[in-house]
Amino acid sequence: MPYDIAIIGGGINGCGIARDAAGRGWRVFLCDMADLGAGTSAASTKLIHGGLRYLEHFKFRLVREALQEREIIWGIAPHIVWPLRFVLPHHRGLRPAWMLRLGLFLYDNLGGRHRLPPTRGLDLRQDPAGAPLKPEFMRGFEYSDCWVEDSRLVVLNARDAAQRGAEIRPRLRCVSAVRDDEFWRLGLLDADGNASNIKASALVNAAGPWVGEVLRGVLGDNGPATVRLVQGSHVVVPKLYDHDRAYIFQNADQRVFFAIPYERDFTLIGTTDLDYQGDPAQARASAAEVAYICDGASAYFQNPVTPDMVVWAYSGVRPLFDDGASAAQEATRDYVLKLTAEAGQPALLSVFGGKITTYRRLAEDALRRLSPHLPPPRPGSKGMPAGWTAHQALPGGDFAPDGYTALVAELAIEFPFLEAAHLRRLVRAYGTDVRIMLAGMRSAADLGRHFGADLTEVELRWLIRHEWAHSAADVVWRRSKLGLRLTGAEIAAIDAAMPNLDLGQAA
Repeated sequence: MPYDIAIIGGGINGCGIARDAAGRGWRVFLCDMADLGAGTSAASTKLIHGGLRYLEHFKFRLVREALQEREIIWGIAPHIVWPLRFVLPHHRGLRPAWMLRLGLFLYDNLGGRHRLPPTRGLDLRQDPAGAPLKPEFMRGFEYSDCWVEDSRLVVLNARDAAQRGAEIRPRLRCVSAVRDDEFWRLGLLDADGNASNIKASALVNAAGPWVGEVLRGVLGDNGPATVRLVQGSHVVVPKLYDHDRAYIFQNADQRVFFAIPYERDFTLIGTTDLDYQGDPAQARASAAEVAYICDGASAYFQNPVTPDMVVWAYSGVRPLFDDGASAAQEATRDYVLKLTAEAGQPALLSVFGGKITTYRRLAEDALRRLSPHLPPPRPGSKGMPAGWTAHQALPGGDFAPDGYTALVAELAIEFPFLEAAHLRRLVRAYGTDVRIMLAGMRSAADLGRHFGADLTEVELRWLIRHEWAHSAADVVWRRSKLGLRLTGAEIAAIDAAMPNLDLGQAA
């Protein structure tokens, strides 16, 4: 039977569209040539935010939409999204204080802030946030945004889509797509070289930085390129300060960058904006980018940040719509959807750009455009109305936005054999699904083999069975960040063990 929608690309936009469409009752197929969220979606600054700097470019609609989404996404995924306070020191040589106050006033009042606390001024000579900074930074401001586990947001959207009937197929490359009467016919190739075919009434090209390659190489579209690839890199260093707030710093080149508490013992710093040429899968943080980030941080922190401190660096390529901006940092972060729907032909929708914060709105917009070209939802399906994704929790997120501490306390009683730090990490990753993962467990021995850090056999089984994990990299760098705490030998042991695990009966 043909699918209603086929989606190429398993990043946040593709998985968000798959979730929304499956929930509305359409038959959905999604494939990705690699792991889910392995490209741009895993290489973000990991923020759900309005984008304070976009106000300078008068992107008020983009900022307003993102600010509205901020608390919505927190509400549907409170295990992987949580509030974060940002400290903005006033730099006398850059933007004046009145401009910062005006921008933050707009940020607070453009819409969408109901639970997050408002902006306040800081005396950095007295506030603990000033202690790590150089003494010339005496004044500042503090405002709210949210943190997100970006890779997990992708996987949870995919899980929910699958639970609602979508077929999710990572590691399956689309090698051809041809219009044939009323359907698209897709040629597919898996990692072992096995070929297959499907039919779909509509096709979505959500391939991220490969969107242009899919247009040219898969669809045979030789039109002008409309995607601008921009590389952004981040570094992780040992923890630079003890409090739980993040910093947003202004750089002399008018860019802003962040220093954010990360995985308890580290600080995440980034990002860069550089035009990129080549295969997005090969993007790596260059020595020049690492030096740029370290120099920018050292301009603010009393203790210099140097490249030799970096314990991990990652880089991703943003597929921005080419709006002709002269500088990479000025190219629009807004999404652009291009629909081709000729009379009597199946529709094609290509996705350019976008922010992880607005992925849900992008999915709604995509389906609004596609729905006139789709068959009715399948008979007997409990199709949800448009907008349903704003109210239905993602897997594991069915608890109150401020209920993380209470959930940890409940689960500590149910599973007293878990170490406190281990339990907190599990709840941050899986929320209420911890109960399903650990059902029937009575002692630490029931968790099975320990692979290092606090990764156990029962969690590894869960990731393979429910989250499409196939390799150690999927586990320790995307579905978790345990790679920061594991040795190379321990990661290799995970790779060796995964094909041989007895997965048992799916929960």
